[in-house]
Amino acid sequence: MAKIQFGTNNPSTLTSTSPPPAYSPSLSLANSSKRRSDTAIQPNILFNSISALDSSNNTTATAVQSISATHIHRIIGVRLPRRSPQKLYDILLTKGKIAEVSPHNPRMPSLSHLPGILLGNGRLIAPSLCHAHIHLDKCFLLSDPAYSDLSIQHGTFDEAMSLTQQAKARFTHDDLLRRGRRLVLESLRAGVTAMRAFVEVDATVEMLCLDAGIELQEQFRGLCEIQLCAFAQVPLFSGTDGGDAARKLMREAAKRGEVAVVGSAPYVEAEEVKARMNVRWLAGLAKGEGKALDFHLDYFGIERQPMVHDVVSILKSVAWVEQRSDTQPVCLGHCTRLARWTPAEWRRLKEQIEEAKLDVSFVGLPTSDLFMMKDKSTLNPVELVRDHQLNAAIAVNNVGNAFTPQGSCDPITVASLGVGLYSAGTKFDASLLYNCVSSRAKSAIGLDSIPSPGLHEGQPADFVLFGSGESDWTSPRAVTDVVYNPGAVSNRQIISAGRLLNFSR
Repeated sequence: MAKIQFGTNNPSTLTSTSPPPAYSPSLSLANSSKRRSDTAIQPNILFNSISALDSSNNTTATAVQSISATHIHRIIGVRLPRRSPQKLYDILLTKGKIAEVSPHNPRMPSLSHLPGILLGNGRLIAPSLCHAHIHLDKCFLLSDPAYSDLSIQHGTFDEAMSLTQQAKARFTHDDLLRRGRRLVLESLRAGVTAMRAFVEVDATVEMLCLDAGIELQEQFRGLCEIQLCAFAQVPLFSGTDGGDAARKLMREAAKRGEVAVVGSAPYVEAEEVKARMNVRWLAGLAKGEGKALDFHLDYFGIERQPMVHDVVSILKSVAWVEQRSDTQPVCLGHCTRLARWTPAEWRRLKEQIEEAKLDVSFVGLPTSDLFMMKDKSTLNPVELVRDHQLNAAIAVNNVGNAFTPQGSCDPITVASLGVGLYSAGTKFDASLLYNCVSSRAKSAIGLDSIPSPGLHEGQPADFVLFGSGESDWTSPRAVTDVVYNPGAVSNRQIISAGRLLNFSR
């Protein structure tokens, strides 16, 4: 099995802090040793993923990839979301947050000779991306040679569960790190600076996936916020042991400080009454351990009664919102059963949520739903936000496994899919779709974010800059342009916590 080695985080080992070759912005890196030392953000970070040989077939297991980061103080001459594309702006950054957004004055002297100045050259800048729902442990199983015998034959949910369970029996710590690291690196390169990462906990893997997730969380600290969700894909009250083993392991996982969220899939229970027991038990566990809640819910077509009303009632009955200092939303993923609801049914649910004083976010997972759901049902986040004033986001969910064989780690491709899928081609709707994989996605998982595509003072300095910097009509001028045509990730620059990331191989 391949072993991955890591370089040091010592800034003295940095060999490159220049922007990626695909760009030509003016960025002054001179006198980097004279940067302020009292800042809360380190000016340089280095992440090295050294390629290793897989001893089983003597092939390279992972590509060499390093990330260097340079502290940015000011971004000059960029286009902003929700502002006129004819106007340019400057952004002042302090301690990893936006300190000021002001109109660009082209008559001002050039500051490009100063350290930490990034010339935007008229490019579009927007809030960074977020995976509101992604599975860290079962990614890339279809492309990994170690699982080449576990290929899709029927494309059903039961087959996906079976293939994944067989794969989980082979998981090792190094294997999980190798595939998980690829997912985080590809996500970062696309512009993802935060994610809710699901790692499974059951009798097959026990804490194996969680331990790997914790290690990845630490390795990428400061680059990408990995919010871990200990997830029970298996029943908590069905099966030969009545779910005893799964509940014991989930209790153990919930005590880990690195775990922020606990989740389950109530629909896998054998009976509806046990599905409700699943929800009630997990809510009690989350409340007792101070964790957020995330359910895979109503992942079926019209033939089953929805559980969402039960979830709201149960959370109200266990006094979920009482004696809690945080305001973490409860996330409900998939909810394909609700895709055919009438406006009246949505109004009824909204009233129930408001009466219970709950903060609920719905997360649509269209790439998975379109593959798994034979009736092609999937939640429409545009309608939820625009027509029903509910919180909603969309997410990648799975990458390269039997639940979702197609797609990449780039959330904007999911937003772009939504233009056709939801008939959301207006500028308002397309902008909302970007927001659903960016600021709204962050807000959905409880991160410090205003659910708006704009940039505001006090907001975290996590951005994506789009385009090559050529000031012509081919470069994106609004987030709608990016949603209509995501383009190559190589035409993006990423700023995380006020630091420009440089990717090299």
